[in-house]
Amino acid sequence: MPVLVVNAGSSSLKLSVLDDEDSVLHAVNEPLSSGDDPAPLLSRFLSSVAERPDIAGHRVVHGGSRFIQPVMIDASVLSALDELASLAPLHNPPAIAGITALKRVAPDLPAVACFDTAFHASLSPAAYTYAVPRDWNVRRYGFHGLSHRYASRRCAALLGQPVASLRLVTCHLGAGSSLCAVDRGQSVDTTMGFTPLEGLVMATRSGTVDPGAVLSAQRRLGLPAATAEDILNHRSGLLALAGTADMKEVVASGGLALDVYIHRLRKEVAAMVAAMGGVDGLVFTGGVGERSSEVRRLAGAGLDFLGVAIDPERNAGVGDDDMEISAGKPSVRTVVVHAREDVEIAGAARQFRRVR
Repeated sequence: MPVLVVNAGSSSLKLSVLDDEDSVLHAVNEPLSSGDDPAPLLSRFLSSVAERPDIAGHRVVHGGSRFIQPVMIDASVLSALDELASLAPLHNPPAIAGITALKRVAPDLPAVACFDTAFHASLSPAAYTYAVPRDWNVRRYGFHGLSHRYASRRCAALLGQPVASLRLVTCHLGAGSSLCAVDRGQSVDTTMGFTPLEGLVMATRSGTVDPGAVLSAQRRLGLPAATAEDILNHRSGLLALAGTADMKEVVASGGLALDVYIHRLRKEVAAMVAAMGGVDGLVFTGGVGERSSEVRRLAGAGLDFLGVAIDPERNAGVGDDDMEISAGKPSVRTVVVHAREDVEIAGAARQFRRVR
């Protein structure tokens, strides 16, 4: 039986149905504003599917410290997700709305929650602890875990080696971007932290900024915390540097914005390598990672000291298929993997199907 995958974002609802070979039988990506009821979209989608799914998987961005693996959704889980909503106010509420809407539309359809933070539950205390007072109750959670896990497994398959034998840096580059140090299948470090704001320069997010700089701006400009948070999330990053959040336009114009983006990317890749004590593979995924040959070229050009070597023709020839773009036989092999969080979600849902 097929699996329904529900990915409710802050501005869209992505729905897909996958068969047991992970082929997409039917999919839609519909705009959905905050506060809109997703039930009508879900109802129309399910009515258009030839073979009705027997289980659903929901992407949930933040599982906190409680949810470190997929879980069958029941009333207690839904209540706990409500309590965690404040950790990801832009992402968790839409996921909860999608879960409750599907329950209304298909009350007998069992559903599984899959968490973007769960893959990073393997981080050590040294990697997830911030040097701030304990009563702040903050830690590094990391995000994009579904994508990083899939990219690492898919890279291993492309290289013909078990993921348990490889040290990989997975680069999820899109509107939101993060890196992960995947050491033999386990996340040991990542660039995003307590929120998806830390780390790389992103489309509209600043990435890592000195907290003192934020506090200084608040004092000098009289910025309330909520306003500063909005600026850092929605009016910073490439948008602030280049006047556009579109990577195609940034690459075309070049200049400081692209230089800052690539500088931070190279630096953080090297940091992920240090966390593992070496590296065997570099993986590009996500909208920018998959589509921008120039970002891949520029990133690789500054990582030759690690053993990265990218073939110009292979890099320029990346299309719809996952492929290796290494030049010759370098010590660090580079691949491009198309993001498939839906595969991870469907796989988790199938595991629950088997034990029901």
